Amino acid sequence: MTDYPHYLDLKPVAHVEGVVRLPGSKSISNRILLLAALAEGETKIVDLLASDDTAVMLAALRSLGVEWQEEPPAAVHGNARTIHRVQGVAGSFPNRTADLFMGNAGTAIRPLTAALAVIGGDFRIHGVPRMHERPIGDLVDALNAVGANIEYTGNQGFPPLHIHAGNFTTNKLSVRGNVSSQFLTALLMVSPLMAKDKAVTITVAGELISKPYIEITLNLMRRFGVTVEQEEWSSFTIPAGQVYQSPGNIHVEGDASSASYFMAAGAIAGGPVRVEGVGRDSIQGDVRFAHALQQMGAQITMGDNWIESKAPSGPLKAIDMDFNHIPDAAMTIAVAALYADGPSTLRNIASWRVKETDRLSAMATELRKLGATVEEGEDWLKVTPPPSMQAAEIDTYDDHRMAMCFSLAALDGAIRRGAEVRINDPKCVAKTFPEYFTAFAAIAKRDSF
Repeated sequence: MTDYPHYLDLKPVAHVEGVVRLPGSKSISNRILLLAALAEGETKIVDLLASDDTAVMLAALRSLGVEWQEEPPAAVHGNARTIHRVQGVAGSFPNRTADLFMGNAGTAIRPLTAALAVIGGDFRIHGVPRMHERPIGDLVDALNAVGANIEYTGNQGFPPLHIHAGNFTTNKLSVRGNVSSQFLTALLMVSPLMAKDKAVTITVAGELISKPYIEITLNLMRRFGVTVEQEEWSSFTIPAGQVYQSPGNIHVEGDASSASYFMAAGAIAGGPVRVEGVGRDSIQGDVRFAHALQQMGAQITMGDNWIESKAPSGPLKAIDMDFNHIPDAAMTIAVAALYADGPSTLRNIASWRVKETDRLSAMATELRKLGATVEEGEDWLKVTPPPSMQAAEIDTYDDHRMAMCFSLAALDGAIRRGAEVRINDPKCVAKTFPEYFTAFAAIAKRDSF
């Protein structure tokens, strides 16, 4: 894993071109790890993401008595791939007492909280200071309402948590859907453990955001032998008597959110840039990012397991779009908007405020450093490109996506050159893509930092 300095200086890059093999999807990796742990049988996982977020999930599972091992990379379809083997515990963790540190991994702490509450025991679960500012109250309320026994040991509505054995009295749950889809994902993933004798029904109160992430959850549950009956996006029923069964072997797709930076690079600074590991048949909603780039004029082509991006003949087009379905990848559009022919507006992105940092505020602040005029609302951002980009020192807020998307500001576009950009604390990319800046330098065809 790359050992980064305190900052990286990126010089303007005139052209990008090349092929990038994506790391595994964070969202898929942590879901698969928990499902494999809860299943009956051993699961062989190919291309699990190696990152901070998966490391804390693996460590937590080991603390709970789940046996897993990483094997030396092996050749799969001609490529060297990582292999992990997880021995399932058939829905009951061997260790019923544990103190678990979850870093800043929302995809780990939320479903694991639900699993611990349902399985029962005496658990303490906590993370870095920012994790203790990220809401979990809707999930805790939904679980406590049906008999779980979860208490806050810090601020109400936020980790850290102390989870005791509960006494579940009903199989009808309700959760709000407008803060984070991870709350519904957590309930869905543990619902088979509650549905031994009677079906479980989960209703969603209000609008459900980030629906593509729920599609990932349902897809992976099916891979592990559990089906869910769905009424639009308002109600989900898990029939009784289902148990997770290992699929034997399972492959982790490349991360579609990480693909967004390289697709945007191709759209801004020539291309073609091809990302491998994700394509038209992906189960990840963030592949829809390609359609947003097409709206901006980029030339996009897709295969079964790849996506390629090229710049248009002129500047990118300004857009006004709803990004509720792809909030993470939408950050990349905010930086690509610096290269557009007019102001762009990103709408329905309130969930940015409860991510690794308050991304709405952070994006507005850093875009202004580059000379952009930025208007910020409760759930929207309007970016007016500068006449010319200004050199800037970009703060990353310990947020991997801030570091990665602002690297794009060093690229030369059709109507304005990239800026000299200093990325502070570049090591934050270890959360999901430890080798990001190496991959970025490779498509720039030169050592740009």
